[in-house]
Amino acid sequence: MEALRVEFDGNAPELLTAGGMVRQGLVTTVSSPAGTAVVVGWVGSVHDRLAGTRALLTAFARPGTQPPLPTGDFAAVLVYQDRVLLMRDEQARIPLFFRESDGRVSAVSTSARSLGSATELEPGYFCRYLTGNMAQPHTEPTPFAGVHRILGGEVVELSVSGRMRGRRLSRTGPTEDSPAPLADGSGPGQRLRRALDHAVGRRLGRTIACHVSGGTDSTSVALLTARLLAAGQEGSTGDLILLAGRYGGGELAAERPYLEEAVEAVRTQAPGARPVIVDADDVADFDDFLHHAGDSDEPHAHAFRAPFWSRLHTVAAELGCDTLLTGCGADPVVDANPFHLHRLARSGRLREMTSQARARATAGEQGVRDIVRTHVLRPTLPLTAERINRLVHRGTILGGLGHFTRPPWLRRGFARAHGYRAACLAESRFLFGREPERSLYDAANYLAAPDPLSWRCAPQHGFFLSHPFLDPEVIATMRSLPAEATFRPGCPKTVLREAMADMLPPRIRDRTDKVPFNEPYVHGLRSHGDDLIDLCRSARHPLIAEMLDIETLCRAVREAQLGTGDSASWDRMNGSLALVVWLEGLLDERPGVPGAAVPVSVGS
Repeated sequence: MEALRVEFDGNAPELLTAGGMVRQGLVTTVSSPAGTAVVVGWVGSVHDRLAGTRALLTAFARPGTQPPLPTGDFAAVLVYQDRVLLMRDEQARIPLFFRESDGRVSAVSTSARSLGSATELEPGYFCRYLTGNMAQPHTEPTPFAGVHRILGGEVVELSVSGRMRGRRLSRTGPTEDSPAPLADGSGPGQRLRRALDHAVGRRLGRTIACHVSGGTDSTSVALLTARLLAAGQEGSTGDLILLAGRYGGGELAAERPYLEEAVEAVRTQAPGARPVIVDADDVADFDDFLHHAGDSDEPHAHAFRAPFWSRLHTVAAELGCDTLLTGCGADPVVDANPFHLHRLARSGRLREMTSQARARATAGEQGVRDIVRTHVLRPTLPLTAERINRLVHRGTILGGLGHFTRPPWLRRGFARAHGYRAACLAESRFLFGREPERSLYDAANYLAAPDPLSWRCAPQHGFFLSHPFLDPEVIATMRSLPAEATFRPGCPKTVLREAMADMLPPRIRDRTDKVPFNEPYVHGLRSHGDDLIDLCRSARHPLIAEMLDIETLCRAVREAQLGTGDSASWDRMNGSLALVVWLEGLLDERPGVPGAAVPVSVGS
């Protein structure tokens, strides 16, 4: 989806924006004597996008300066008299790509597909994609040869004629990477509450929708939104819509009482809040899979889950919402970090590690060995651990298939020729790193929500998803807390419960688990499994046969229908199916930019 495009043809860059997204406020342009800034998304705060864009243009106006990136969900192009800067915020929700050859950039766009050629693909990218569902956002390569991704937190400098001058990673202001004592007199809950208040306030528009599921996370975001709106804080006087999917039967029907209590609690804070409950019993995973997986800019590993989110987001768009807040990302960010055990082992504090592992095992009804294996040993040697696991589960396609090992349907020759082992090493280092307790936050950022769906549908919906729990201030706050402040046996998300103690209703505050979303997946596979297999067997794109053993992939679908495997192996299969559909879509490529392109005058 192309919201912004820059063409370098001659001595001056030409900027084009999608006219419809400009009118919706999703693209903002500011010009001054110094230059011009075009921002897709928002900088600083949603309700004052113009001021944020102007501040960004001013901050980078002096050559040679390297200011920290501001908070926001944005991709930006800044055109000055002597240089062009391309940048994205650290959370990297909004994409930005450039086409480059021999050190010269010829075009920049929010769409890799519009810059690349369907006949010139990059095989190594597909090896990286097939290592797991976090590969795309944090790697430079794209599916298209010669097209590169600007990474989260990266600033790329070009000459005005498109010559590459340099790339550097910036940061969103100061962050605390190691635990610090609570020296300012406030407790952990007070710190988190303050950070969440700021994060939610930055994201409030005119008509706000909040996902509400009845869980601690989404209810907390909705309650804080209601309180800020009722108080008229952060310059917000908008309307609030509580958006929820409801199941009348099956396991997920057990979530209904929690949902109703969450809605009631929010309406106590903001009586004018409007509940919009969408019946979702007829929605299953893999519904309309060809559309959701085939139309995305890149292969979308979570396209199987898109039907549920699409149903909710379409309703929000029909109601005129310009902001949609979720509780996604809270699990790894505000819960106790289990990889703290790895840090204790690294520093030789084995007795303390054993004591905490025993407490975690008791709280989670697991064995101490399982806790140590998962959070201490596996991050140390992830590839070795997965190979051993695969040997133990011989005889099936999905059994023992983890995040990194080569899926049996990926042809060995293709994997060897295009760097699959190197891709596995890179992915495991990203997920665990030298310090897994830090990497957990980075990995969480890419697992949080169905952002590719939100991005692709933004021109029709008029909003991007926004995630307060992934705000840099919230993550920095949780990173700064000592481990003993975040872990209480039998009480997950201790700090969040403390932060929201005065607002969460008791039934939600005291719950410790939720019904998993397995039923829509099982129902979807049973309903669409045969069609998925037929789709794979009839695939026409030549790269599919070169890359994948289709019959083995089809056997994996059959096993998943029978319940074999686990969430990690299903994710590998789901991503591979999405890749097949995406490649097939390239055969019917229809180039074009959604909406009329509007040229932008550089300077004032």
